[in-house]
Amino acid sequence: MTVDHAVGHSTLRGITLKIVSVTVFVGMQTCIKAAGDVPAGQIVFFRSFFAIFPIIAFLAFKGELATAFTTRRPFNHIARGLVGVGAMGLGFFALTRLPLPEAITLNYAQPLLVVVFSSIFLGET
Repeated sequence: MTVDHAVGHSTLRGITLKIVSVTVFVGMQTCIKAAGDVPAGQIVFFRSFFAIFPIIAFLAFKGELATAFTTRRPFNHIARGLVGVGAMGLGFFALTRLPLPEAITLNYAQPLLVVVFSSIFLGET
């Protein structure tokens, strides 16, 4: 197998995974939008609850379940979890309030916002 073939194969795999990822996330956002009057906090809870099972299965399959919850910085992990849950909750709340096309457009604008905010708040160049 040549190097060019390996690079082409990984590129095709990456493109395929990105398309699948976008499809799954748009499907999730559509389901959230279709949930109607269900509170965003409840949607966050059930999304997180049902997501934990595939994560645990994956860690067990990889043989990393025993070390998955070990950390030397527990407060940093708690802070990261709180920020993640807060971001998910606010994102889901926005989905319940915005039209779906606008919400997806803002989601695609995330990388641009990260660049701007990392420059402002973190001093990145």
